Amino acid sequence: MSIGEMLAATVPMARTLNLEFLETTPEKAVVALPDQSEYHNHVGGPHAGAMFTLGETASGSVVLAAFGEQLARAVPLAVSAEIAYRKLAMGVVTATAVLGRPAADVVAELDAGGRPEFPVTIEIRRGDGAVTGEMTVVWTLRPNG
Repeated sequence: MSIGEMLAATVPMARTLNLEFLETTPEKAVVALPDQSEYHNHVGGPHAGAMFTLGETASGSVVLAAFGEQLARAVPLAVSAEIAYRKLAMGVVTATAVLGRPAADVVAELDAGGRPEFPVTIEIRRGDGAVTGEMTVVWTLRPNG
């Protein structure tokens, strides 16, 4: 099962919004929100909440790709999130999430008994390439037990 399939199966909002998982690596994830009128706002573009969910889901995808081998001993949790809406989003929008700290450093901190935190930065773009939103989600790996 791919990370996208796993998230669609286990995260109801990803399934509800029909998010499309285009690319997932330990460094980057790309997720698209199709143009769906039932999730439009008052000006005909994707609702801010749908865009936030898109960005958060993209960030979770890269976290799972980077730290999936750690799931037996730690659970990834979002600590905080910040989003800035830059331009009017219309049509399909795509979020690209990039891990903001080397995965090896995060794992080393976990190995040393810490609860590492690390940022994931996200750009949300519309079809013409314009950045419609910028987001940062800070994640942690909380040790089990």
